[in-house]
Amino acid sequence: MSVTVRVPAKVNVQLAVGSARPDGFHDLANVFLAVSLYDEVTVSPSSSLTITCSGPDAGQVPLDRTNLAARAAELLAARHGLSPDVHIHIAKDIPVAGGMAGGSADGAAALLACDTLWGLGSTRAELLSICAELGSDVPFSLVGGAALGTGRGERLTELEVGGEFHWVFAVADGGLSTPAVYGEFDRLTEGLAVPAPAASPALLDALRTGDAPSLAGALANDLQPAALSLRPSLADTLQTGTSAGALAALVSGSGPTTAFLTKDEESAGSVAAALLASGTCREARVASSPTAGARVVGA
Repeated sequence: MSVTVRVPAKVNVQLAVGSARPDGFHDLANVFLAVSLYDEVTVSPSSSLTITCSGPDAGQVPLDRTNLAARAAELLAARHGLSPDVHIHIAKDIPVAGGMAGGSADGAAALLACDTLWGLGSTRAELLSICAELGSDVPFSLVGGAALGTGRGERLTELEVGGEFHWVFAVADGGLSTPAVYGEFDRLTEGLAVPAPAASPALLDALRTGDAPSLAGALANDLQPAALSLRPSLADTLQTGTSAGALAALVSGSGPTTAFLTKDEESAGSVAAALLASGTCREARVASSPTAGARVVGA
């Protein structure tokens, strides 16, 4: 028997970042939207815990115990006195190290898949507790839809979305280290008064009403200056997309993937074509939001 779980990527439509905490994390007001780019994670019984991966940039995915999918299997097994003897296969389609929570998505998917495979019947609260232990973005990968993440991003309040939003994601060559981007944020804000992070009422209202132009005017990412400092070429990508008709553009999370909000699906196609033709990105992916979180699609 095997169990397959499909799990979405995310875009941060707002990422408000506070100053560094004593534990090294930052308090956040992180508004997540799940978007229609997916990984599929399949788990099956095995004599030991092993991981394989296929798909774009699969060679960049760690196949050892540092992979969040492996950590998820270990944590769940430990809570129930089991051995995490499963083979985990990740069919990768979310950009790797791109600021779209692909690794976190795989952790959430593996957790749900193992829980199903082992017949544990864990509650949503139990799964979310393990997700939070795995990483700040993992709980949202399980929940999907739209949510405000506070604390370090792991405490979620689900949000209402009144319509469908259309996106283009420009995938850059190479990745950006999330710790490096936060470190650059700390450097750039050293000596400055960093306000306590808070969700934008205008942005939440735009989500609730499904108003793409209003959402475009409210998009914000406090990590964007740091990402641009480490990868100045991203500015050309952002300019290309907005010049091609995107309503707004921003770096997705810690980058280097850049996100472009468009007025409709047709506009998304033309923005994607312009980005590809410009040579400022390696790939341009069209997607919509919101979409469901991790879901069992085969058992």
